[in-house]
Amino acid sequence: MPSTFSLPASRTEVVLEEIRRGILTRELKPGQPLVEAELAARLGVSKTPVREALKVLSNTGLVTFSPYKGASVCVVDAELAKSVYDVRMVLEPEAVRRSVERRSPELFEDAAEALKEASAAISAKDQAALSLLNRRFHRALYSGCGNPLMVSMLDDLKDRAALISVVGWAANPSWRGEWAEHKAVLAAAKKGDADGAAGLLRAHIGDFLDRILETIGDE
Repeated sequence: MPSTFSLPASRTEVVLEEIRRGILTRELKPGQPLVEAELAARLGVSKTPVREALKVLSNTGLVTFSPYKGASVCVVDAELAKSVYDVRMVLEPEAVRRSVERRSPELFEDAAEALKEASAAISAKDQAALSLLNRRFHRALYSGCGNPLMVSMLDDLKDRAALISVVGWAANPSWRGEWAEHKAVLAAAKKGDADGAAGLLRAHIGDFLDRILETIGDE
């Protein structure tokens, strides 16, 4: 009989989540150097799990490495924002359209739960919680598309998209409007309106990109 208990998170996973949260709350600022020894002392671990975590976060787009300066928090510019959101605009609405056509009620339930939890996070102005709930909401809608490669490609953008969102929210905390748009997308999905849900999502992604480009400057 297979075991049902969960294995404890590894030290690297714990460190990774702590650094990710620090970046997404802007406790670790864009461009800030990430010194292994300093992070290790702060988190009470050796430098090895810190080094491993920084490599993972480099692959997901939250951390950049320079041959001379080492690791630092990724800086969001117009080119990065347009690159990430261009891919999302192409893939995510289509993935959501397919999810709705395939009828994935359990996924829509998770999206609805994320909507409920977002109300408290908005009231608390908890950017890290909102970022994670935003990821959870979007993934709940696209993960039932039936194409594992499409899901994987969108998953690979999650950290970059979250960082871009945090930069945008720092200048323009537009959470309430965005979650109202989420509610409209979910309502269309629950009604089985695949094209409607995809269209609303495309507009939602595009509108946020426009706002972020106004914030950081469209180069």
